[in-house]
Amino acid sequence: QVQLVESGGGLVQAGGSLRLSCTASGRTFSAYAMAWFRQAPGKEREFVAGIRWTGGSTYYADSVKGRFTISREYGKNTAYLQMNSLKPEDTAVYYCATREQSGVVGDLYNNWGQGTQVTVSS
Repeated sequence: QVQLVESGGGLVQAGGSLRLSCTASGRTFSAYAMAWFRQAPGKEREFVAGIRWTGGSTYYADSVKGRFTISREYGKNTAYLQMNSLKPEDTAVYYCATREQSGVVGDLYNNWGQGTQVTVSS
């Protein structure tokens, strides 16, 4: 089973930037895609951004497109989420996830990290 560890969350002023990291480890690693999800207080979990492990095709939720960038460092089994022009509505716990089935967008992921808190002040 793959273990996922997120880092990089914190408190930032509106308009600022943060970079989240997600490192995967385990006996095997054959993920088709990695993705970032978030869950804000009182809201359901939502897809934020995803990336195919091989090839690097990226996908974004409309709410973050143009502000967030997902990337991966192939040799380190690590994915990143660069978040710019942050808004208070971006405040949430951000989770990293992987899947072995084809597809990127959606919540059909089978490995999840424990999350990292992102708080954006106004």
